Parts: sequence; C-alpha cells; structure tokens
Amino acid sequence: MAHAKLPRPARESKIASVPQTLPNPHTPFPIAPPTTTLVDAPPVVRYWHLTSLDAPTVAVVWTLAFSSALGIHLPPWVPVLLGLAAWTAYILDRLLDARTAVRAGILDDMPERHRFHHLHRRTFTALAIIAAIAAAGIVWILMPVAARERNSALVLAALAYFTRVHIRIGDASPIPAPGDKAPRKRLPIKELLVGLIFTAACVLPSASRMPQKPIAIEIAMAAVALAFALLAWLNCYSIDSWEGPTLRRSDDLPLPAILLCVGLLVAAATLAWIDLRFTALLLAAAASAGLLALLDLFRNRFTPIALRAAADLVLLTPLALLLQ
Repeated sequence: MAHAKLPRPARESKIASVPQTLPNPHTPFPIAPPTTTLVDAPPVVRYWHLTSLDAPTVAVVWTLAFSSALGIHLPPWVPVLLGLAAWTAYILDRLLDARTAVRAGILDDMPERHRFHHLHRRTFTALAIIAAIAAAGIVWILMPVAARERNSALVLAALAYFTRVHIRIGDASPIPAPGDKAPRKRLPIKELLVGLIFTAACVLPSASRMPQKPIAIEIAMAAVALAFALLAWLNCYSIDSWEGPTLRRSDDLPLPAILLCVGLLVAAATLAWIDLRFTALLLAAAASAGLLALLDLFRNRFTPIALRAAADLVLLTPLALLLQ
C-alpha cells in the first residue's frame, strides 16, 4: 500500500510579510454623530397645513378676536366669507407656484405643500372654484351694497398683488433653480404687503361696524391692528428665511421676532389703562411672536412641514380669549 503524499507546508503569504501600518494613537477614531429624531407634525396638523386650511383658520380667529375686543357681534356669514376667500387665494397661490416649479424642473425642491397641491391639482382646482362661487354667492346675497363698495378696494389690492407675483414678463421666475447663487438680501416688501392685506381683511368687518368710540379706544384698536400686521409679516418673513435659498447659521438669533415680542409687551403695558380686552389681544400677539422666536431658535429640530405648520399654529393664541 503506497504512502499518501504529505502536503507541502503552505508558503508564507507575501501580504503577511508586509508591515502593517499601526493607527496613530494620538488620532481619535471617527465617531458617527448622534442621530437626532426630528419633531414631526401630527397627522391632523399636517393635513391642516397641506390642504391650505391654516391661513383661513388664522384669518377667522383674528377676525373674531377683533370683533370680540370691540364688543361687536358679526353676522355668521362674515367669518365664513373670509375663510372661503382666504382658502381660495391660498390654493391658487400654491397651485401657481407648483406650476412654475414644474416648468422650471424644480418641483422636487419645492416645499411639500406645493408638491401636495400639484399631486392633487384637479381636486384642489375644483375646491377653489367651489369656494370662490360660494364666496361670490355670499357677497351677492348677504353683503350690503355699502359693504361691497368698502371691500372693493381691498379686493383690487389683493388682485394687484396676486397678479404681480404670479404673472411675470419674459422668463423671470420667482423660484430659484437648484445651484443658483443665493440672492442678495432684499427688503421684505412682499411679506409686508401680505401682512397689510391680510390684516385689512380681518379688521375691516369690525372697523366698519364700530360705533362712535372715544379716541383712546380708536388708538387701542389701531395699535392692535398694527400689531397683527407686524405679526403677519413676521410669519411670512420667518417662513421665507427658513425655506429661502439664503443660508443662515444655526446660531443666528431671531432678532425680528424677539424685538416684536418685546415691543408688543411694552405696548400692552402702555394700553392697559385704556381697555383690558385690547391689552389681552396685544399679549396674545406677543405670545405668538415669542413662539415664532422659539421656533426659529430650534428650527433644526423640526421637520420642514412641522416647522411650517407650527408657524401658523402659533398665531392662534387669541383662541384662549375667544373660548373664555
């Protein structure tokens, strides 16, 4: 019986003979940054925002807050009309923004509310038409002729703004393409116009029905109206700074929100001797400004949709006064 041939010892690997590089003991190993769970919006708040019901809700709440501060009982059709008009305007605004983004090929870079409106554009178009027809019916049937004449100037101003924003000459687009350089800092004129038009729509129903009041009450009413205009501007300004192409450092302080909050607190203390209802409304506006400042400070801890929805949610502070 032949002996089995024993295997030759394995040749030492050339790789084993290569000296291995030892890690530098003074260089720390890279540590993966801890993952932070972002705060997301609850489903109700999420779809409240995605369906453009956020702005109409804010408009109705502040309209009722102004009338309550003046002791005026508005007909039920007034807040309904305002809500329908605001809903129509915001649906059309987001549909047109989405259409512009589609033409520019940057829809994926747009906020989720624009993509949601584009995805369901047929449904939203039908809803906007129904809301507009219902609003027109209320105006024609229930609104007095004198009120129509007063509101016509506001409607024309809103249409002029809407046309200016969405009808462009040439190829100019309000939406920057990906990779574009950050635009130069500009004055927030657009946001200020939105705040003024929004405020006028909320104040006019009560102001037009306000009986003769002492001059101090009129001053208090004007102060609260100015406070809400600045708050509406701050809302638009904050959203634009969060979603715009201009980069901001994470440690930037929300100075406009802080200054507005402090100014409203001073105004509330100054007007406390005139009327406590207006003082309470100024305090509610100050609380909204302070909450916007907190949202700005912790903006990196929220998902984009939660941050955007919260910016409108914090404007509902007058609900605490209306529910008393």
